[in-house]
Amino acid sequence: MLLVDSHCHLDFPELAADLPQLIDRMKTAGVGAALCAGVTLERFPAVLNIAHRYPNIFAAVGVHPDTQEGAEADVDTLVRLASDPQVVAIGETGLDYYRLEGDLEWQRRRFRTHIEAARQCHKPLIIHTRAAKADTLRILEEENAGAIGGVFHCFTEDRETAVKAIEIGFYVSFSGILTFKNAASLKEIAVALPLDRILVETDAPYLAPVPHRGKTNEPAFVAHVAAEIAALRGISLNAVAEATTANFCRLFGVSVSDHA
Repeated sequence: MLLVDSHCHLDFPELAADLPQLIDRMKTAGVGAALCAGVTLERFPAVLNIAHRYPNIFAAVGVHPDTQEGAEADVDTLVRLASDPQVVAIGETGLDYYRLEGDLEWQRRRFRTHIEAARQCHKPLIIHTRAAKADTLRILEEENAGAIGGVFHCFTEDRETAVKAIEIGFYVSFSGILTFKNAASLKEIAVALPLDRILVETDAPYLAPVPHRGKTNEPAFVAHVAAEIAALRGISLNAVAEATTANFCRLFGVSVSDHA
C-alpha cells in the first residue's frame, strides 16, 4: 500500500521540529509522499528547504487567500519560485469569505494572479475555498483555469460544487473532517464522486482525523482518511490507496514510487 498526503504544512512550528521522526512515521504508515503547500512568500524558503531535504516531499508556492500581512505575490515572482523542480503546484490560493468582511476584491485579484501564474508555468492549482463557492467557480471559469486543472483541497462544500469542480477539470481532496461524526453530507459526497478524481490529505497540523481528533495532525494520519473512504464505498483500503496515489501522480506530474 502506498498513500500520499496531498496537502500539509510541514514548515509550521508544530511539525517542523520533529521532521525526521515524522518522515519515519509516514513510512511506517505506508505514506510515501506529501505535498507541503505555501501560505506566504515569507515562509516559502522554509517550505522549499524541506522539499530539498526530503525527496518524497513536494512543494507548492502561493499566498493564502486570507493572509493580509507580508508580501503580495505577483505573477513573475510566483513563476520564478515555481521553477524549482520540487515545486509541483501554485497555491494554496482561492477565496475565503468566512473570516473576513468588507470589500474583498483584493482577494479576487490575488486569486486571478495565482491562476495566471499557474497558466504561465503550466503547474496545477491548489484551491482553498470557504464560504465563497460561487465566486471561486466563477473566477476559475473566467480565467480558463480548467486548462491547467488542480485540486479543491480540504473539501467541505456541497455536492453540486464538487461535481462542478470536476466538470471544469479539477480534483476533490478529502481531509480528516471526513471521519467526523457530523460530516454526514461530506461522507455522501465521498461515495458519489468518481474514484479517479479524489485525493486524500491531512492539512496537518490541523484537522486530525478520528481516532486522533484534537491532537496535532501529521501526514501519517492520512491513512485514516483513506480508510474512511474505503469503508464508505465498500472497497479495500488498497484500492483507495492505489487510486488516490495514481490521481496525485497524474495531477502533479510526479512519480511517487521514485521518491518514496
